[in-house]
Amino acid sequence: MSFPFQLRFLFPPSTEDSPMMRRACMIAAGGLLTIGCATNDGPRSTTANNAVPDITTTTLQTSTATAVATTTPVVQLASARQNLTGEVITDGAELIPAIESDNLIESDSAIESDSAIEPSKNDNRGTGNDASAPNDTSARTDSETADADASFDELLAPSLAGAPSLAGVTNNDGGLPLQDVVASVQSYFPLLQIAYLERNRTSGDQLAAWGEFDTKLKARSESQPLGFYENYQNGAGVYQPLYRGGEIYSGYRIGRGVFEPWYQERQTNEGGEFKAGFQLPLLRDKNIDARRADLWRATYDRQMAEPQIRSAVIDTIRDASIAYWVWVAAGRQVQIGEAALELAERRNRQVARRVEEGDLGDPVLADNQRAIMQRQGKLIDLKRKQTQTAVKLSLFLRDGLSTPRVPGEDELPNFPEVAPYDVTQLDADIQYAARFRPELTALDTEARRVQVDLAEACNQTLPVLDAFSNVSQDVGEPTSSKRDKSELELEIGFEFEMPVQRRKGLGKMRSARAKLNQIAAKRQFALEKISTEVQTAVAALDAAYRRVEQITDAVEISEQLAAVERRKFDLGESDLLAVFLREQIAIEAASDLVVAQLEYFAARADYTAALAYEFPVQF
Repeated sequence: MSFPFQLRFLFPPSTEDSPMMRRACMIAAGGLLTIGCATNDGPRSTTANNAVPDITTTTLQTSTATAVATTTPVVQLASARQNLTGEVITDGAELIPAIESDNLIESDSAIESDSAIEPSKNDNRGTGNDASAPNDTSARTDSETADADASFDELLAPSLAGAPSLAGVTNNDGGLPLQDVVASVQSYFPLLQIAYLERNRTSGDQLAAWGEFDTKLKARSESQPLGFYENYQNGAGVYQPLYRGGEIYSGYRIGRGVFEPWYQERQTNEGGEFKAGFQLPLLRDKNIDARRADLWRATYDRQMAEPQIRSAVIDTIRDASIAYWVWVAAGRQVQIGEAALELAERRNRQVARRVEEGDLGDPVLADNQRAIMQRQGKLIDLKRKQTQTAVKLSLFLRDGLSTPRVPGEDELPNFPEVAPYDVTQLDADIQYAARFRPELTALDTEARRVQVDLAEACNQTLPVLDAFSNVSQDVGEPTSSKRDKSELELEIGFEFEMPVQRRKGLGKMRSARAKLNQIAAKRQFALEKISTEVQTAVAALDAAYRRVEQITDAVEISEQLAAVERRKFDLGESDLLAVFLREQIAIEAASDLVVAQLEYFAARADYTAALAYEFPVQF
C-alpha cells in the first residue's frame, strides 16, 4: 500500500477502497451539491508481489491470519534467507552443536582423548468547476480555496511512487537511506570499534598461550676457581616441548679441572660431551596437560569474541535504526505542522478580504490569527524535536573521519511502504533465530571451554607415569685413566607418582560439571527467551501494520471532511470554529499515522535484531 501524504486536508480521498470511505464521500457530496463540486480519485496503488518461496511451517492460529485483505500482496520476510529453490542459505561454517545436559561428562572415563575438547583450527486529481456560480466573489473564493488546497497538497505529498527495495528501507526521494546509517555504524561507531578490538585482545592471549611450546635455548657456566677442587663447567642446550605431551632436548657440555670424588659425573673428556633425550608421559598429561589446557581455553576465548562482536553489532544497528526512524518521524511531524500553518496563513488572507468586504466580522479574523500563533508555537516545538533527534542520530551517522554528522533537513526521506507479516513463517523464524543468535553460540563455546576444565581435572586424578631416555657421548682425549667417559651411554627409565586421595582433581571435576549444568540451563532459557522475543516482535510488527492501515483510512476521511467544512465556510454555511475542529482532527489523524509508521519500523528493527540480522531485514 502507498501513503500519499497529502492534506487536502492531509491525505487525498480514495473512494474505492472501503465502504466506510464511500459512505463518507456520499456525505461530503451531499454537502457540496449546491456548487457542483466533484472529485475523481483513483484507487490506492499496490505494490508488486515479491514474495519469497514458501516455508513449510505449522500454521499459527491467530486472528492476524485473516487480517490481511486478499487484494493486498503479502510480502514475506526473507528471514531464513532462502535461495530460489527454497533452500536455507547458511553462508557460514557449522555452528558449534548444542550442549545438552544429557551429554555432560559424568565419569572419569568419559574423556578418553583430547579430540572431544580440542578446538578445531502521485494521484491525478480531476476537479469540476460549476459554471453557474452565484457571483464573482464566490467564484473567486472557490478558486482561491482550490489554489490553497493544491499548494497545501504539494507541501505534504512526498513522492512514494517507487517501490521499496529488497531491504525495505531505500527511498527514491533523494533522502538519507538507512543503509548509509548502518554502514556508518559498522565502520565508525566507537563502541563497535571497542568490540572489534576484542579480537586483537583474545588473539594476543592465544598467542601467549602458544608461547608455552616455544623452543628454549639454555646455557650455563659454573666455575670454582679457589679451593682444593678447582674446576670449570660450561654447557648449552635446546629444549622443545611437544604438543602431544613431553619434551625432547639435546645439548653440549664440558667440564674441566679437579672434581670432588662424589661429583665425577661432572667431568667430561677433553672435547666435551654431546647429549640428547626425551621425556614422554604415559598416563597423566598424555591427552591434556596444563600447557594444552591453557591454549585451548585461550582459543575458545578467541572464538567467544565473535558472538560478542555480533551481539554488539546487532544491538547497535537496532538502536541506530530506531534513532533513524524517530528522526524521520520527527521530520514528517514538522512537515505536517508547516502545512497546517501554511493553510491557516493563506486562509487568513481570504478572511481578511472578506472582513474588508463586510462578509465577516473582526472576531473571525482575530480567531484565525490566534490559530496561526498557536500553530506557530506548535511548529517551534516540533522543530525542536526534529533537531534533537537529528543530533541523536549523529551518534550513529559519522563521516570518514569518524566525526558525528548531523543530517540536514534536505536529507529527510519518506517512510517506505509497510508490508504485512506472513504468520505462516513464524515457526521458521523462531528456528532461524535459535540457530543464528550469537548468545547461543557464545554459550556453546563457553560449554566447550568448561569441558577443557573438566578434562584437565580428570587428568589430575591419574597417576604420573613418565618414560624418559637419553643418550650421551664424550669426545676428545680421555681425562680418566679408566676411560669411563669414552663409551656411548644410554639411559632408560620410568617415573611414577600418584596422589592417594586425589581431592584436587575430584573437586575440580565436581566444579566443572556444575558449570556445565549451569550453562545447559542458561541455554534452555536462552532458547525460550529467543522464541519469546521473536513472537513479541512479530506481534508488534503485525499490530503496527494493521494500525497503519486503519489510521490511513481515518486520515483520508478526516481530510475530506475538513475540506468539506472549509468549502462550507467559504460559502457562508459554516463558522471558523467548525473549520478549526475539522482541521485539528485531520492534523491529529495525520500525526497519529506518523506515530503508527514509526511504531511499525521500530518493530521491524526489533524483529531484525530478534532474528540476529546484522543488516535491516529483507522484505
